[in-house]
Amino acid sequence: MLSLFISVLIASAIAAALIASQVSTGLTIFLSLAGFAGSFFLVGFLVRKKLSKAQGAIQEHMQTAQRHMHRKVQQFQNKPGGNVKQIQRQIEMDQKAMLKEALELTKGLEPFRKWSVLMGRQIATMRMQFHYQLKDFEQADEILATCGFLRGPMMMDPTAAAMRMARCYQNDDLEGAKKVYKRRIRWSRGDGGTVLYGLMSWIYVQVGEPDKAREVLLKAKKATGEETFIKNWEHLANQRVKSFSNAGLGNAWYSLYLETPPKPKQQRMRGNPRNMRGF
Repeated sequence: MLSLFISVLIASAIAAALIASQVSTGLTIFLSLAGFAGSFFLVGFLVRKKLSKAQGAIQEHMQTAQRHMHRKVQQFQNKPGGNVKQIQRQIEMDQKAMLKEALELTKGLEPFRKWSVLMGRQIATMRMQFHYQLKDFEQADEILATCGFLRGPMMMDPTAAAMRMARCYQNDDLEGAKKVYKRRIRWSRGDGGTVLYGLMSWIYVQVGEPDKAREVLLKAKKATGEETFIKNWEHLANQRVKSFSNAGLGNAWYSLYLETPPKPKQQRMRGNPRNMRGF
């Protein structure tokens, strides 16, 4: 916003100077517009450069934490007989710490609100997703309830749209979930709408409308070719509603917290645990 204001001031100053110098009207308009465009892009470039550093700090934090958690899982897998519940608790604690720190880092984006028209919505989107992943649904709902001109989270990202749909469902707002789905799925290409198709079909099954779920799955099969959708469509077509499952979508599905993922099996050691050769 400030970049626009500064550009207008510069263009006005150029126009005033040219008019005082009795420059032709055509040249005055041309130079004024050129001054506006040049200053707008220059200010925008400088702001984006600083903004990218703040956004990069959040991304780097997330990537570093994820690499750390991945190493922990690998170490656990390389040591048969480890305590599954213990490593799960450690990973969950690490995830919470990562997300809380990421939320704190979003404060570094606040100064850019006055420079970018959409910065407020971008910040709201990030914070909503972090709160959702922390299972702080009250805060996520509060952000989602924000509305108005250039306010509230953006639903261009399929994950953010799916989170909003999930909250609508859990708050008994079926129409709200349908509305978000219809708006966002229009822009989905290829696998981009996978989680949205899976969620909408699941919601229809939960509310006792398997025929509508089958309609969604029919479109999903054609759009994505996802095996999970093919199987679910066949289950519903043959009246096997209880066999419907989105487990095949993996973490993209379970990260919505609508269903609990199956517990990993405890690894067992063969032979005498004190003698790795089994003697």
